[in-house]
Amino acid sequence: MLITLEGIDGSGKSTLYRGLEERLADVNPLFTREPGSPYLGEAVRRAIAENNDPLAEAALFVADHAVHLATVVRPALEEGRLVISDRYSDSRFAYQQVSLKGYHENPKQWLTAVHSRWSIVPDITFLLLISPKNALARLGDRGEKEHFEQEEFLEEVQKNYLDRMSENPNRFILVDAELPAETILDFVEKSIRERINKQ
Repeated sequence: MLITLEGIDGSGKSTLYRGLEERLADVNPLFTREPGSPYLGEAVRRAIAENNDPLAEAALFVADHAVHLATVVRPALEEGRLVISDRYSDSRFAYQQVSLKGYHENPKQWLTAVHSRWSIVPDITFLLLISPKNALARLGDRGEKEHFEQEEFLEEVQKNYLDRMSENPNRFILVDAELPAETILDFVEKSIRERINKQ
């Protein structure tokens, strides 16, 4: 089973991820994240930092996803393990559709075609929703922000996430990311265990 954690920057995914690592240790899940390729991840992070070419950045994200699937996700799923990923393909559709505006006439169509037939669709995606303004306040003053970390940009990203959810309502579970971290962790852990018990 493949479970993914999604949401805009500052939504609390990393905190949830760390909490699940402790809470779910007894079921031996594989925890991973995207960008996750050992040799492409750094190139992706450099592309984000330099903010030069959105199409090149998107292509690097897709390449990283392909390697991540081939070397981490598929082998674990074939072994019957539970896989939990901090970000996955939905992040591409949410973020790159915004980044590619003006660089490609139909970013969603391009991203759909690029992912078609080889990417694995998650069984469950927890989507953490939060006001972009509050998300940025959580991020605080970390010096120069990445180009993703702007309120207007994140508003569009979150809208794209909600569009993805409307197209795949049975896969997504909405989480109010404004709630206390412990409350969120309790809810997500319970939801995952219930799904495991139904298998």
